[in-house]
Amino acid sequence: MVFKIGLIILAAGAATRMGRPKQLLSYQGRSLILHAVEVALASLCQPIIVVLGAYVEQIKPELMPKAVQVVENSQWQEGMSSSIRAGISMLLRTNSKLDAVIISLADQPLVSPQIFNQLIQSYQETQKVIIASKYNETTGVPALFSNALFPELMQLEGDKGAKALIQKYIDTGLILLIPEAAIDIDTPDDYKHLLLKNFKE
Repeated sequence: MVFKIGLIILAAGAATRMGRPKQLLSYQGRSLILHAVEVALASLCQPIIVVLGAYVEQIKPELMPKAVQVVENSQWQEGMSSSIRAGISMLLRTNSKLDAVIISLADQPLVSPQIFNQLIQSYQETQKVIIASKYNETTGVPALFSNALFPELMQLEGDKGAKALIQKYIDTGLILLIPEAAIDIDTPDDYKHLLLKNFKE
């Protein structure tokens, strides 16, 4: 049986600790947001939803040629949960027959298409309600959520994102070790370390 899995990229934040739109930072010859989109498009996920907010006018042109659906989250200041709600809402309006969705972040540049496909394969094999990533002693995204949890994703509030939901179902879900997800870009130092790591490789 072939499952239909969508993917939501969260990219609506103001990047206050970075001091500029981190979605537009250069990485491997393109912006972080474009890198995230190209990784998603190279995976088995379809459709791809990108949720924008704080810098929508600057970021949106980057995505125009790409086969993704852009959602503008006017409530982005309420936190990550508002972006998840916006993304799920778009998915439900346009793709009612989805079996599950993967939620990912625009600022986890080491996450690859293979990681998304690993989440999908694990879901196909187990059909657990959640397949989440474990890294740096935490459990989080990228994570896959069965459509049975779409109503609960639509009720999330605050800036914790989907972490509370992952914790709620951790005993009945599946946790994969994904060390690549530990690298996220929040501060200028994070970005400097990413470029240095990339240079050394």
